[in-house]
Amino acid sequence: MTRYDLALIGFGGVNRALAELIVERGHDLTAELGFGLRVVAITDLRAGTLVRLDGIDLAPLLAAAELNFSGMAGGSPEPRNEWVIRDVPADIIAEATFTNPADGEPAVSHVRWALESGKHVCTTNKGPAALHGRALRELATRNGVRFEFEGAVMSGTPVLRTARRMFGGLTVSRVEGVMNGTSNYILGRLEKGMDLAAAVAEAQALGYAEADPTADVEGYDVQLKLMILANEVFGASLTRADIRCVGISGITGQDVRDAAGKGLRWKLVGSAARRPDGTVEAWVAPVALPDGHPLAGVSGLMNAVAFHTDLLGTVAVSGPGAGRTETAYALLSDIISIHERCGAKAAAMEGASRV
Repeated sequence: MTRYDLALIGFGGVNRALAELIVERGHDLTAELGFGLRVVAITDLRAGTLVRLDGIDLAPLLAAAELNFSGMAGGSPEPRNEWVIRDVPADIIAEATFTNPADGEPAVSHVRWALESGKHVCTTNKGPAALHGRALRELATRNGVRFEFEGAVMSGTPVLRTARRMFGGLTVSRVEGVMNGTSNYILGRLEKGMDLAAAVAEAQALGYAEADPTADVEGYDVQLKLMILANEVFGASLTRADIRCVGISGITGQDVRDAAGKGLRWKLVGSAARRPDGTVEAWVAPVALPDGHPLAGVSGLMNAVAFHTDLLGTVAVSGPGAGRTETAYALLSDIISIHERCGAKAAAMEGASRV
């Protein structure tokens, strides 16, 4: 039975939820997927670093009210991210740290160190794929490993994998998506009578919006996700400067309610289309969509992407765009993809060599 040793970089909500999946469903997953998972290292900004090459017992960590690795066997008080990524013998690095959207750090460095060390990496961070996607994919190819980032666009909803694997033989002319649940929630509250400031404050109180909601309200989060989606679907090399970006801060509650009275729903939409000359244009802007539009009915924290194709017309993929368990599933789906593309192939080659 194949087993993958994991190093978890960051032990906040997402990697903690991945650890919960391993503890609660590990045996079932092994039976279903044909491989096992063992965590051999964890780093965390507050808890420090924990390394156990024979496998970390995750259950006590998940039950603890507060973690401090320094008092444990194999533990130290500092988050030794680079050392763990480069030197600890793990097969896959699961990267889920807080990252600056302007430069993608520290996640970009984490991914680069992993790939340079010949380790597969999966990340939920947008920065590495959006800002350095092509260079990191090339680095992964040179080192014979995988760089996976399904959770960077729509959390656990497999929009990237759907586009890669299911659209063979189709020509996609345009993609458009509602890819930020926070802004979508806020627009829904405006439709119910709130003003923007009150709707933002409510979203913050519920944990949907950060203390600084700029990335959600001004569309920058969608801009990064659209970069990833457009570059994957169209093979483009868009940068942030290539994507016009307008957020929802200029939309009033009256605008939203007036549109609703006309059968229109305001949504913050990220769109990308291939021009006749083969180049790609992309933009983020609030749009009043008619009720029949495939994105008009996307409500609350849900996300959706519509692909406009030549043979099937419009194909929409919708699902949760946030949530710790949902995003942890994205990491699991990345690990499954790594196994399908690399682990199963290696096992088959090893079996053939024994014949």
